[in-house]
Amino acid sequence: MNSFNLLVQTFKDHISSLFPKVNISYEVALTIDPARQQFGDISSNAAMLYAKELKKNPREVAQHIIQSFSHEYVKNIEIAGPGFINIFLKPTFFTTIMVELHDQGDIFFTLEPDVKKKHFNVEFVSANPTGPLHLGHGRGGIIGDVLGTVLRFLGHTVTKEFYINDAGNQIEKLGNSFKIRCLQELGQDTVIPEDGYHGEYLKALARKAHSELGNALAKQPESFYATYAKDYLLQKIKETLHGYGIDFDVWFSEKTLHNSGAIQAVLEKIARNNLLYEKDGALWFASTTFGDDKDRVVKRANGELTYVAADMAYLENKIERGANKLVMILGQDHHSYVVRLKAVLEALGQNPAMLDVILYQLVTIKESGQTMRLSKRAGRIVSLEDIIQEVGKDVARFFYLHRKADAHLEFDIALALSRTEENPVYYIQYAYVRTLSILQKAASNPEVSSITTRDAHALTDKEHLIIKKIVSLKLLLQDISHHYQTHLLTYYVYDLAQLFHNYYGNTKVIDLNQLPVTRARLLMIMQLRDTINLCLRLLGISTPEKM
Repeated sequence: MNSFNLLVQTFKDHISSLFPKVNISYEVALTIDPARQQFGDISSNAAMLYAKELKKNPREVAQHIIQSFSHEYVKNIEIAGPGFINIFLKPTFFTTIMVELHDQGDIFFTLEPDVKKKHFNVEFVSANPTGPLHLGHGRGGIIGDVLGTVLRFLGHTVTKEFYINDAGNQIEKLGNSFKIRCLQELGQDTVIPEDGYHGEYLKALARKAHSELGNALAKQPESFYATYAKDYLLQKIKETLHGYGIDFDVWFSEKTLHNSGAIQAVLEKIARNNLLYEKDGALWFASTTFGDDKDRVVKRANGELTYVAADMAYLENKIERGANKLVMILGQDHHSYVVRLKAVLEALGQNPAMLDVILYQLVTIKESGQTMRLSKRAGRIVSLEDIIQEVGKDVARFFYLHRKADAHLEFDIALALSRTEENPVYYIQYAYVRTLSILQKAASNPEVSSITTRDAHALTDKEHLIIKKIVSLKLLLQDISHHYQTHLLTYYVYDLAQLFHNYYGNTKVIDLNQLPVTRARLLMIMQLRDTINLCLRLLGISTPEKM
């Protein structure tokens, strides 16, 4: 446990000893807003919340707390406003925490060894292999990928998973549509049904198949067309996601659930719990028992299994593979799907709270000053592959994540293509490159070329704010592991870059007339470099050496 966590724990233990019969959830946070530095280094709302419970004046409660609290790193404590407690830290705290950051490296930001780790199954994208990935898939993709990366970094076991919907009507429809495109390529006059797949990509695929098989293309068995198209499109999905920086641990085939008998087995299990019944020749799951708005068909009158039946087997499969926390990232139109999935878990005898679903809102693109709603007919850029090729992987990942999942996202192409400080990716990467430049310059001077933790004692107030911001990354990553707000990581690294750019503009980092301070500043720059590097690694964004 680092010095900040130890100090906070000591403060909380002190409050508990003063009010042993009251259990209140309150905040103890680092003050990292430059405009609020007059309020100390650590602030807490504990007194106000305890006062409400104790029916006392908040400032009196605050006074009671601070008058009997002391710590080796605390310089003084003040009460502000209605009862905020503001703690001012001694320089020795920053010296100690700087040494801990330097010595521990990435380990500083991970979970403590005594924290119980989980096995997360994070499922995202899971697009039907019936066409290329569109712009909207980019949003779910980056949310899931970064979440999985953060969870794994913290120390959890993580499986990043793509569910391949390769069974059912949509694959049959794909095969029929592709066969018609093949026949058209061979000169036959035939038309794709209105509910078929009309995308130009099937025309291109038909040309490819024709070049490989020639006129024999028309003589293939019916199963050939669906398999050929599905395999090709799934491979294209994998290639697109790889180019986006996403590689899954598991590509799970829905078809395997049907072929293995897993669906029938799970239906029999749920039937034993009296949660299935027959009506109108179909088999129904009594999901209203668990809060669903209506019961769900699991097997139609014609014997065809539904998605609900497959979901039952799939959820059980995830649990059998060791997952004790399930996370799914879905589009906002899947809202009712969440209740259904939790009903399935409960029917399987599992705690529905083990499932968390992140619903993300729509994406629109802004190009040439005009906002267009995402659509395959909307304009030049219509697919995820298009956007990656247009703006690059780094910018695409950052821009897709730089907004809360449940808020509408507008992807500004002009801003994404700009190479100025208005582009947040450029701004952050430039901060990283600037740290490298400073350290490279220092390395050429014998007086400041060998920096160690012994230099931390000369840190000044100017560096303290940046150090607090660096330390707060540990708290942020822990928060992301609980609430899945991955966009906060983009906000964090942008704010850190901004702090550094402002610091650099107002501070002469290398000043040979102040060697102790210069050496301390270079030590801080080294940690800043490593922290920006860590953030960009977690985001899956490159760290250029020059710009």
